[in-house]
Amino acid sequence: MSWEQAEIRELKVNRYIVVDDEPCRILSIQTSKPGKHGEAKARLEVVGLFDGQKRSIVHPVTHKVRVPMIDKRKAQILSMRGNVVQLMDMSTYQTFELPVPEGLQGKIQPGQEVMYMETLGRRQLTTN
Repeated sequence: MSWEQAEIRELKVNRYIVVDDEPCRILSIQTSKPGKHGEAKARLEVVGLFDGQKRSIVHPVTHKVRVPMIDKRKAQILSMRGNVVQLMDMSTYQTFELPVPEGLQGKIQPGQEVMYMETLGRRQLTTN
């Protein structure tokens, strides 16, 4: 299992949440006061880690959501073909290919060490 459950009131900005099976980073959280017959609600603005799409969700603060377990790892670039790099994980020595995000194009070269994240069975190069 690559996620855990948390209540919306436990979440913080820049942490992660799963929305529509897409791991997302939380951009903002706004909570409303409880109404006469209801409970406090929270509005979350999030952005998808893999698709870059912005989403907003509204739920009661006690609503349970999935929080993805994000594994940040180090890899070495073995080779590059266009906008695809072949990487080797520095701890498991597993090799795999990933597309290079726009923010990293032209800034990386073979032999360099880079960071990537893995969550919910998907991987992506990261800038930090």
